[in-house]
Amino acid sequence: MSQWNNARDILCVRLDNMGDVLMTTPALRALKESVPDRHLTLLTSPSGAAVANHIPEVDQVIMYDAPWVKCANTHDASSDRRMISRLDAADYDAAVIFTVYSQCALPAALMCMMADIPLRLGHSRENPYLLLTDWVRETEPQSGVRHEVQRQLDLVASVGAHTEDRHLSFALNNADRGALQAKLSRRGVDLRRPWLVLHPGATAASRRYSAAQYTAAAQGIRARLDCQILVTGSDEEVPLCHAMQESLGRNVFSLAGELTLGEFGTLIAGSAVLLSNNSGPVHIAAAVGTPVVDLYALTNPQHTPWLVPNRVLFHDVPCRNCYKSVCPEGHHACLAEVAPQDVVTAVCDLWHEHGGRRACFSLVPPEGDAEDGDAFAVDAA
Repeated sequence: MSQWNNARDILCVRLDNMGDVLMTTPALRALKESVPDRHLTLLTSPSGAAVANHIPEVDQVIMYDAPWVKCANTHDASSDRRMISRLDAADYDAAVIFTVYSQCALPAALMCMMADIPLRLGHSRENPYLLLTDWVRETEPQSGVRHEVQRQLDLVASVGAHTEDRHLSFALNNADRGALQAKLSRRGVDLRRPWLVLHPGATAASRRYSAAQYTAAAQGIRARLDCQILVTGSDEEVPLCHAMQESLGRNVFSLAGELTLGEFGTLIAGSAVLLSNNSGPVHIAAAVGTPVVDLYALTNPQHTPWLVPNRVLFHDVPCRNCYKSVCPEGHHACLAEVAPQDVVTAVCDLWHEHGGRRACFSLVPPEGDAEDGDAFAVDAA
């Protein structure tokens, strides 16, 4: 333990997507707070690197397409040798390898050992011998499944890192707020009227509620709530989001493909409620405190909204926890059997219980606001 207390420069390995990195932020905070002047470098995927710029606990980011995780690039082993050399030259005191229970930490551990990083922490199902100097035996899912946030907090606690603040991190700033305000104004969005963000996409087909059901739910929401609906999505989801805007008509605006990640986070922070599939936006909402209705495909159990008012909607199925990107049964029943009216009820309940107080949010800066680029909090009127 005393060796970890002396570790000032730590490599944190999290090679998954944006949401996984966000769910690791309380553990990163624990590492940061436990030793004065500790410096954290995050080794992560391209998706993780994008969100890392909004995580104040991270001091430096290294982007890496690891060959043992899903990535789009054709792999060349010379890039791995270069990465090992880069890590070796950085002379880190320790490495913490964050994984979900279905992943193996040992490939990253081998890389860190070859880079002469003296302390290496991770989960392992079997004795890792020299690959990990400190390890926590993997017992999931056989002995139960923890939330992903708790799993990583428990991992760093094993080497004495703790924090009182277990919330997710996503820093907002005035530059993003100003840019978002301009974009919304050009689209005709009323910045002083409440809105709901609707995010119908997801990277995995198995986690997508159908466009027709989303549209039906949005129609029901608009019949019961006086709100604008802002539809968001990636570049690839522009046709889907524009089609929903056309179907729904007045006071519905598609912003798909138009926002930076910082602007997107700011938009969610100003929303009364987020309605989304189980994807990265859910964890951004948790980080900025926006209530969430999460259409939660039962592909895996440990990624529900963390420490934020929420409703998690699904239909239980025997094939739950399949971990598949495409529904192996072909019926999508865990989502398809969720009725749009149940979505409407969940959104309206959250709106009245929590969102009503957020519904006066405005992107107009208060008098004496901070300079562009400084962090800010969205305040209720």
